[in-house]
Amino acid sequence: MTLRFDMPPYAPPRHTVDEIVRDIISAASLPLEKAATLPREAYINEAYFQHEVATILEPDWLCLGHVSQVSATGHYIALELFGEPLVVLRDKDGAIRILSRVCPHRAMDIMPPELDFAEMGQIKSLVCPYHRWSFDFTGAVKGCPEMHLAEDFNKADWKLAEFRSDIWEGFIFVNFSGDAPPLRQQYAGLSEIVRKWRIAEMDVVIAMEWECDFNWKVMLENWNECYHHLGIHHTTLNPMMPAHMTWAERSKSHFTFCHLPYKEDYVEPVRQALAGGPPLPGFNLIEGLNFQELTEWGLYVGFPCFMMLTFPDRVVWYRLIPISATKCKLLTTTLVHPNNKARPDYQALIEAETKLLRDFHLEDMQICASVQRGLGSRTVVSGRLSHLEETVWQMYRYYAARLQGTYPAPDAGGKNRSAKEAVTV
Repeated sequence: MTLRFDMPPYAPPRHTVDEIVRDIISAASLPLEKAATLPREAYINEAYFQHEVATILEPDWLCLGHVSQVSATGHYIALELFGEPLVVLRDKDGAIRILSRVCPHRAMDIMPPELDFAEMGQIKSLVCPYHRWSFDFTGAVKGCPEMHLAEDFNKADWKLAEFRSDIWEGFIFVNFSGDAPPLRQQYAGLSEIVRKWRIAEMDVVIAMEWECDFNWKVMLENWNECYHHLGIHHTTLNPMMPAHMTWAERSKSHFTFCHLPYKEDYVEPVRQALAGGPPLPGFNLIEGLNFQELTEWGLYVGFPCFMMLTFPDRVVWYRLIPISATKCKLLTTTLVHPNNKARPDYQALIEAETKLLRDFHLEDMQICASVQRGLGSRTVVSGRLSHLEETVWQMYRYYAARLQGTYPAPDAGGKNRSAKEAVTV
């Protein structure tokens, strides 16, 4: 029997944002068994990207950092998001704030990269280099030279703007619209899954930045499925966690969760280590994990673009910054518990794990760049999805729901598998 789809295999170009939105909603309405990819214009059209910013990205929570990156007073992260220069910093009372870097005097970026301001560091105060206006870590004006002749001027009226922020499991988020549902509500189910890792107590010990010539969704959707283990990762990840063994939890309204269980060859060393045998390679195991959690990776996307992997000994987090229809920026990181720093092999371990993270991410970078190049072709078809790409289909449902001003209903999709026998360490 021939299946019929709303979008023909060789679909005509979509010229308007409304046409692109219509076809995304149409694609997302297909059941998993008939799932097909989104129109190419969703990944290359700049007008549609700006529509995504307004309807998907700015109205929700976006992750900018981890508390360990701003661990003391004056520690900061400077970055730009959707043309907005931001600084994430810890104030004197220990609170973490997200402030605008735009001086209210003459709109100067107070931490401009053109003047070699570092993206991360520690400062004693915020000082605009243009006219030396200074601000404390709440954004209040401390000093404004030569303003004493300005009539009706009250420096208390000229604070740096502050954006709504929140912290979830140690990760720092911003919400530009100011009206997103609370993070503790959106990620409540995810909190239950990852609580044992105690991520807020971890430190970022590896961090690498990448300038990427592809759409943010290309990166996100590649991250979110393991079907490609048998392709580009056939010598790195597939021998350990074969694509056909991976499986996705049922759809959630605000996140996806995919299980990457180890092949039996890699499970046996875990059994031996738990029985007092040779220790496992890598960092110290997370205490309190059960046997299933010790023999798989957990792959997550918190909508719209929070990317995280849990390992038995660490957490990997990617900060994804969408820039345009064909560009994004990544920070790839590894987080571990501080008890690892006492190990005599700590520095050597960091070097080895940095290479590992770089190597398998480079494979993804090559693939994503090639996919973006392919999306520019007029011959792009509406491809079919494998059951191993269920989380990509879940992402489509999220895009479509947000474009209509709502969130996807949970519990659609494949069947959850039975958990392995729990063995607590």
